[in-house]
Amino acid sequence: MGSGPRSSVMPGAEPFELGGGGTGVLLVHGFTGTPHSMRPWGEFLAEAGLTVCCPLLPGHGTRWQDMNATTWQDWFGAADAAFTRLRERCETVFVMGLSMGGTLTLRLAEVHGSAVAGVVTVNPSLGTDRKISVLAPLLSRIIPAVPGVASDIKAHGEREIAYQRVPLRAYVSLSHLWRVTVAELGRIVCPVLTFRSRVDHVVEASSGQILLAGAASCTVSERVLEDSYHVATLDNDRQTIFEESREFIRTHALPQAQASGPLSG
Repeated sequence: MGSGPRSSVMPGAEPFELGGGGTGVLLVHGFTGTPHSMRPWGEFLAEAGLTVCCPLLPGHGTRWQDMNATTWQDWFGAADAAFTRLRERCETVFVMGLSMGGTLTLRLAEVHGSAVAGVVTVNPSLGTDRKISVLAPLLSRIIPAVPGVASDIKAHGEREIAYQRVPLRAYVSLSHLWRVTVAELGRIVCPVLTFRSRVDHVVEASSGQILLAGAASCTVSERVLEDSYHVATLDNDRQTIFEESREFIRTHALPQAQASGPLSG
């Protein structure tokens, strides 16, 4: 831990917890993103009677330089701790994530097995087709960051609260998370619902193909979004994501959890 002053969280980037009930949902934001991209989804699920938690991952939501002092283990640790807290409060817990948040939720399902009731991912990242990425380990020793990937949103006037730079040391760690997660996709036993934008300028379609091919031990359903880019939780198809994730929970939640809230209606 450094002795310098702690960076303040950007307004709107704060973590949140909403609602209450026997079924919990962990929401996890993406690489260089913040809980801002997940809040409308969280509010929708909370209105359906669910307990919702969305942490701010270490190094995110302050200044991009802070990310270069963190690794994927830090991000996973924060998601894992939030999952554990939800498990203490709720009978059933689902995990849902955007982009790298989707990667982290898949990793949670690999680690925790049947303790995860189901996974919903939106444009999860499991690799990249960009050839320049192989140079990232070398470049990260020379330059700290490159132009960012935030606000890939088709809807007019929508922007996400996120970094405008990609911290390269953190990006290299993200690539390690990809390898670890892809190698163990076969360990996932819970159902998975994944949304993929037809046009995504951040995560290529190959990530979706990796998920479908690798998660052979569980049921994976893919939905293709025709009117959204990468940050689909803030884009034109977000209502589709929200409603289908609610139905996914309704289908896979424990019967006693279903009966304890508005999801039973």
